Amino acid sequence: MTDFLLNYGLFLAKTVTIVAAFVAIMVLTMLIAGKRHAEAKETLEVKKINKKYHEMARAMNVAMLPKAELKHYLKADKERLKAAGKATKDKDRRKRIYVVNFHGDIRASAVASLREEITAILTVANENDEVFLRLESGGGIVHGYGLAASQLMRLRDKQIHLTVSVDKVAASGGYMMACVGHRIIAAPFSIIGSIGVIAQLPNFHKVLKNHDIEFEQFTAGEFKRTVTMFGENTDEAKAKFHQEIEDIHVLFKDFIVQHRPSVDIVEVSTGESWPGTRALERNLIDDLKTSDDYLLESSQHADIYEIKFTSKKSLLERMGIQVQRLMDKWQYG
Repeated sequence: MTDFLLNYGLFLAKTVTIVAAFVAIMVLTMLIAGKRHAEAKETLEVKKINKKYHEMARAMNVAMLPKAELKHYLKADKERLKAAGKATKDKDRRKRIYVVNFHGDIRASAVASLREEITAILTVANENDEVFLRLESGGGIVHGYGLAASQLMRLRDKQIHLTVSVDKVAASGGYMMACVGHRIIAAPFSIIGSIGVIAQLPNFHKVLKNHDIEFEQFTAGEFKRTVTMFGENTDEAKAKFHQEIEDIHVLFKDFIVQHRPSVDIVEVSTGESWPGTRALERNLIDDLKTSDDYLLESSQHADIYEIKFTSKKSLLERMGIQVQRLMDKWQYG
């Protein structure tokens, strides 16, 4: 009897937590909708990276060069700056590289900023320019990363070169984004791949059945709901769910073949991941290089601008987002 009460108490606590979270979301939504808040403050930050590299080089030379050499360096540096300033006024400007950062979570929530950053870039970029995406993501929900990949496709549609850089990880949905790039570079020990689909959920049917608790679910449409957490999952339901996962996997593989036709899709679509060096052997990437090296080298012949879009949300909105993330983690993770 004690075990039954303990198990039932744990189950009841989980149920109450879920219901409370749902109610909290509803209350927060009503509060936000019922009051007039000032519009979220949206900011687009544009920072020239060349300036940072120049200041670093200048600081190093000032600290190390002998007095005579330093005087010569400072004079030459002044002339370079003057020439660079004149070049910006010329009709034939230098190539521009626009740097965008994407740090992905399971919901691909960074796509909200990515879409605005790409829109901003498209207002000024031309076919001689380049977008450099620093990508870090282990993947997540299909529709979130599908939208993120679609945002990158906007650049390709406008004939703007896209270079994707992976310093740590681009797996699953992260690699779905990466493969859109005209070129992919990665650090030697970064994690690349995981071209597969996974779905998992606990099932409490036996626990409920053992304690004489019935779970009832009503649907309209044969496949409105296939597998469930609390009901009995039939073989037919599980087969249908597996079929849906396989179909998503096929779409994922087709998308990669479209953008990386040189890969052996049968070999790389097993769900495995590889370090950058092994990913290069499988044509999943094009070169072994960190984002730092690429940008430092590029600063010699291009003007590099880091683009960052931010939206300041109210306290209630931030609380709502955190509650939603907890619900997503419970549902998907």
